[in-house]
Amino acid sequence: MPHYYNLLETNEFVVLHEVSNLLTSTLHFENTIKQMFELLHKKLGFMKGILTVVDHVTLNVLNRITYGITDQEKEIGIFEKWEEITEKVLESRGPMIIPHIDESQDILGINDVHSLKDESFICIPLMVGSDIFGTLSVDFLYKNETNLQFIIKLLGLISLIIAQELKLKKLMDTEKESLRKENLELKQELSDKFDIHNMIGKSKAMKDVYKSIKQVASSNATVLIRGESGTGKELVAHAIHYQSSRAKKPFIRINCAAIPETLLESELFGHQKGAFTDAFETKIGKVEAAHGGTIFLDEIGELPTQMQVKLLRFLQEREISRVGSVDVISVDVRLIAATNIDVEKQVELKTIREDFYYRLNVFPIHLPPLRERNLDILLLTEHFLEKYSKENNKQISKISSSVSDLLRGYSWPGNVRELENCIERSVILCSGEMLHPEHLPSSINLGESKNLDESYSLKDKVSIYEKEIIVNTLAQVNGNVSKAARILNTTHRILSYKISSFMIDVSQFKLA
Repeated sequence: MPHYYNLLETNEFVVLHEVSNLLTSTLHFENTIKQMFELLHKKLGFMKGILTVVDHVTLNVLNRITYGITDQEKEIGIFEKWEEITEKVLESRGPMIIPHIDESQDILGINDVHSLKDESFICIPLMVGSDIFGTLSVDFLYKNETNLQFIIKLLGLISLIIAQELKLKKLMDTEKESLRKENLELKQELSDKFDIHNMIGKSKAMKDVYKSIKQVASSNATVLIRGESGTGKELVAHAIHYQSSRAKKPFIRINCAAIPETLLESELFGHQKGAFTDAFETKIGKVEAAHGGTIFLDEIGELPTQMQVKLLRFLQEREISRVGSVDVISVDVRLIAATNIDVEKQVELKTIREDFYYRLNVFPIHLPPLRERNLDILLLTEHFLEKYSKENNKQISKISSSVSDLLRGYSWPGNVRELENCIERSVILCSGEMLHPEHLPSSINLGESKNLDESYSLKDKVSIYEKEIIVNTLAQVNGNVSKAARILNTTHRILSYKISSFMIDVSQFKLA
């Protein structure tokens, strides 16, 4: 029977399978290599080993992992000779094989050959294609020529596996570094985007907002941003975060009204595996994920009272517990909250706890509605006109005087968001270089209904007012017909019929 089958019978080829599994089972490369050397020692009698990792371009040594080499052996110069051989192998890109060390003491610099057993030395380059990633050097007992040839082949395969792992690690490190740089660039873009100097508005009301942002940004105080829907509360929250020392840490937003009450606690604080039916794995919550940074809770007035109690504990102690766990986790997170409701009224109605309200209202910032910022309407219009002209590859640079009058005379129930949607839609409809009244939504033109001509009949006046009321309500609720119906104390079917009759485009009120 060929000697190849004898090797199989002694399980020596099993070593290759074990080494392969070992090298691909963990991401901790150095520990894995040490375990590999230990395996080769137990299975094949390897006595010493060095894995040298180099930069595949410059060949500068990045790391050395040794096995079986004592401090005393390093002192007598053996290790230095191994380094010299490593350099030669890196230069030649070919292996160096010394079957009998005692016959080649001049190469390894060993004087006392009588103390040596019959040992062999092999140094193999770690290569994938034309790329070299280091060398694998080993010292082992010589048995016979057949065994030596087998070990040479085995080490050749092992070196290829290691080289492939090093190449993969290099690719992963390169990708990781690329992602790190991209992340830094994106954070810088966000920081620039939400810089307070990029906020638009010169009215006194907005100057007061800017002043408040500057005052509170450097602190860790909880901020409550109040204002009607569409006034830019999230923009202010971003500005506070990116002007603070937490700017390089996460900014995480949660819309409290958009998450079902049954999932809200898990979303905020996370859960342990098995905490409930669908908890197949442990998950950290948004508060824990925001550690070191800021969490922004939008529409916080929609929080159920039970959740207010749990959030109150976080605000007081800066500690949380995941659902299904008794462990307490300390978190360093700043809270910024926002609401468009009358909080004091909700405190009176007991839907918002008084202690929770006082914890939230440490530093309130009031965002004025657009109707109180008449000076800013045209500034915002110019900004949105430039933005959406670029996005739609158009050359619209002006608005007519009649459009200017309409925009300044309109009450803007949907605030800045409604104005942005209005300009975006108008830019799409406009084929020239100037916006005219016909490009504006019907709700804007109806803004003049307060000064109706006496020639209008009662029926016409009622219809115009009715349409304006519906339009204003839809703008207030971002085009949600069901919410609008509730506010107007009517049914969804009746309101939908009115919307259809007045030819109101509900889509223009929805969030972009």
